[in-house]
Amino acid sequence: MRDTAVTMTKRELVMNVSNKLGVTQSEVAKVIETTFETISEALADGKRWELRDFGVFEVKTRASRIGRNPRTGDSVAVAEKFVPFFKTGKDLRERLNQPGAGSAAVDDNNSNDNG
Repeated sequence: MRDTAVTMTKRELVMNVSNKLGVTQSEVAKVIETTFETISEALADGKRWELRDFGVFEVKTRASRIGRNPRTGDSVAVAEKFVPFFKTGKDLRERLNQPGAGSAAVDDNNSNDNG
């Protein structure tokens, strides 16, 4: 049951990895920040970033088009854009679709809201 969005922050990621590996949060934060920076640089250079079984990050192009200003209804030229795209890997997709996957996190958060 995933009808309630639960967000994990970068801070929580650092704490979880630090606890699992027994490494300081400072060291983990440096690794995570460097990883995100490296992925961002690769995407900005037009490269694709793939982590087998997890997924692929790549940049796709949105073609230029004529849009509408919602307030005035006037036509507006919208320039071509480059947007990040993530496609899940097979193992991640299967894990997410297992019966009961993710329901514990949602149930725990809902029970905390009640009291």
